[in-house]
Amino acid sequence: MIGSSHDRKLVSVLALLAGAALWGLVWYPMRLLEETGLTGLWLTLLIYSFTLVVSLPVTGRKFGEVIQSPAILLPIMLAAGWTNIAFVLAILDGNILRVLLLFYLAPVWATLLGYYFLGERLTGRSWLVLVLAMAGALIMLWSPEMGWPWPSDTSDWMAITSGMAFAISNLFVRKGQSVSLAAKLGVSWLGVVVMAIILIVIFQQPVPAMSMPVVSGAAATGIFGILVMTTLVQYGVTHMPVHQSAVILLFEIVVGAISQQLLTDEMMTLREWGGGVLIILAAYLSTFQFNNESSFKAQSNKSTRTD
Repeated sequence: MIGSSHDRKLVSVLALLAGAALWGLVWYPMRLLEETGLTGLWLTLLIYSFTLVVSLPVTGRKFGEVIQSPAILLPIMLAAGWTNIAFVLAILDGNILRVLLLFYLAPVWATLLGYYFLGERLTGRSWLVLVLAMAGALIMLWSPEMGWPWPSDTSDWMAITSGMAFAISNLFVRKGQSVSLAAKLGVSWLGVVVMAIILIVIFQQPVPAMSMPVVSGAAATGIFGILVMTTLVQYGVTHMPVHQSAVILLFEIVVGAISQQLLTDEMMTLREWGGGVLIILAAYLSTFQFNNESSFKAQSNKSTRTD
């Protein structure tokens, strides 16, 4: 048993580090599965279907809350659906570290959405976060060929819009503090599954050949990857102040950078590193902006990429 507050904090820190590390590594089994012919949307559908099914004993009992709070849970379902689909597509096709850094522009979108829709006051720190993050993005996205900053390919767009959708989902999480966490997680995973099916139909993506090892790999990624990461992060942020847990979760970028160097031949230019440092600094400073109960609950949905 975890008897003391010191023990609980230690376990919380370890849980957050493990969860962040898994988020920084999850791209690798996904890419291995893609190499078998399991394309992005089908890969996402399988992984999150297994995640959703295994979670049903807990989340299934809370789906009735959708009827009670449709204005909260349906937007979360749509936003979280795109967050996860776009993130998976980005890490399958893009430079891993670049994708992670562009996703971490989410604090910019969250700050702007909070200002326009929740009436949250922009402090001096808020403006500093906006300036640093946008400067970092402009540096990373600068194209010598075009002479101006713009996403260079589809993976850039996916990473940026994934962070935007994540900020939107957190907006509704902050508004719906009376809705249970299980309901939010359940509709988030359901949103991924439903949206993946819709996109597969729209783009007429053929059913790929799926052997038992491939299906088993997708199941393992969903259950021991997505579900375990979610549980670890949820435990950690539940027992730690938001500004501490959010800083620890930046460990995801460290793991992503190391794993990229060890497992791929992808490289980051010095200019991209410079922009990335500014984005990380902005993300770090943003963790101190919402150090109150509502932001605590918002941060607890880091895992709803599903987190």
